[in-house]
Amino acid sequence: MQYITTIGLEVHVQLKTRSKMFCACPVEFGAEPNTHTCPVCLGLPGALPVMNHEALRMTVLTGLMLGCDIAPICKFDRKNYFYPDMPKNYQISQYDMPLCANGSVPLHDLAYPKDAQKNIAIHDKEVHLVRIHLEEDVAKSFHFESSTGIDFNRAGTPLMEIVTQPEINSPEEAFAFLTSLKQILIYGGVSDADMEKGQLRCDCNISVRPETQVELGAKIEIKNMNSISGVRRALAYEIQRQIDALGRGEKLEQETRGWDDVVAETFLMRSKESAHDYRYFPDPDLVPVKSEVLLADARARVPELPKAKRARFVQDYEISPYDAGVLANDLSLARYFETAAKGAKKPKNDLQNALSNAGKTINDCPILPRALDELVNLIDSGKISGKQGKEVFAEMFASGKGAGAIVKEKRIEQLSDVGAIEALCDQVIAANPKPAADFKAGNAASLNFLKGQVMKLSKGKANPQLAGEILERKLKG
Repeated sequence: MQYITTIGLEVHVQLKTRSKMFCACPVEFGAEPNTHTCPVCLGLPGALPVMNHEALRMTVLTGLMLGCDIAPICKFDRKNYFYPDMPKNYQISQYDMPLCANGSVPLHDLAYPKDAQKNIAIHDKEVHLVRIHLEEDVAKSFHFESSTGIDFNRAGTPLMEIVTQPEINSPEEAFAFLTSLKQILIYGGVSDADMEKGQLRCDCNISVRPETQVELGAKIEIKNMNSISGVRRALAYEIQRQIDALGRGEKLEQETRGWDDVVAETFLMRSKESAHDYRYFPDPDLVPVKSEVLLADARARVPELPKAKRARFVQDYEISPYDAGVLANDLSLARYFETAAKGAKKPKNDLQNALSNAGKTINDCPILPRALDELVNLIDSGKISGKQGKEVFAEMFASGKGAGAIVKEKRIEQLSDVGAIEALCDQVIAANPKPAADFKAGNAASLNFLKGQVMKLSKGKANPQLAGEILERKLKG
């Protein structure tokens, strides 16, 4: 029996605001527990919420970047439930009038896991969205050996929930979706999307059905995934678990499960509540929001997105689509590249490999962009050869010195003086009459031997391209 997998994701994104969604408490990861709280985010009686306009603008900006329809009017609702991490016993969220609807996230080849990039089912697939709504985050629970502690610093942090259509078909596509989405969020400056800090979290909805069945299978949710690779592993396990259960003739029921990354298994948490269990109703303390003013500001903030940057890098810098993808994947690297590549004819070098081998990121790079530009221009102008450029680059990376200073210090400037190279070519032709005669007789490979002799005679300093041109001219003349 063949089975069809259908996956939908609910992605929670903490917004990069200085203060919380409905109060002035600062948003700061790693602060001492329960030091960034006030009567509003602790849900004390009589405390009234005040909307964070920057969070509203960031949500509208996200909607524009993802091609969403921005609602002219949205409102906030109370989602009622009792849980230790929600001190008010309700969460301020959006239910039937969210800020953004529709839109999509484009997947590109380099967003997939490396081991899956050669077997992509649908290239340039777009995963469509249902909505993006804005809400407040809850507190964070810490489970100790015999007790639980709660840190309310996180409670009230502005949180976007991005909900996809159920049209992801594999763990690898889910991985690519989250990678692509994270890039766009970082490009827009709306979130750092650091999963280790809880700034991006994901709930996965999975259903499996026989290929002969039209309706979707039972929706089973995996809650609170906090790494992109973990999402892939959890989905792979859960898909196989459901297939095995169906194969045994079992009936799957809607439920919520957790993921244990240590034992690499999902586990039952609870039966899934329906929306009506939360008893949504409009928050009486918050007025509806008109998006017209927010839209004008957000439109001015829309950046060049990764897809457009990849295309422009290919067009403007004549690099391969793969190299453009690698550069655009990291906004800091893309900015570095553009600064370093100004005026360069062939803006490519070994920087990325050097950083990887040294365990550094582009932000730790010992070579400034303008210094790399200087090196590239020395090679392009013929003052040093490509081989010499590798030597200079290694010294720059190790010492932080400029390219020009290293060339001068090591006296490795390439010899490009036509007269000097002609003299060397004359010596080589005179000393090697047989290869010279072979070339004249039609053996083109002999020219490489003669060029090698010129390089040897010049101690590697002669411009190889110029040497080859002069030898060919003299032998044909």
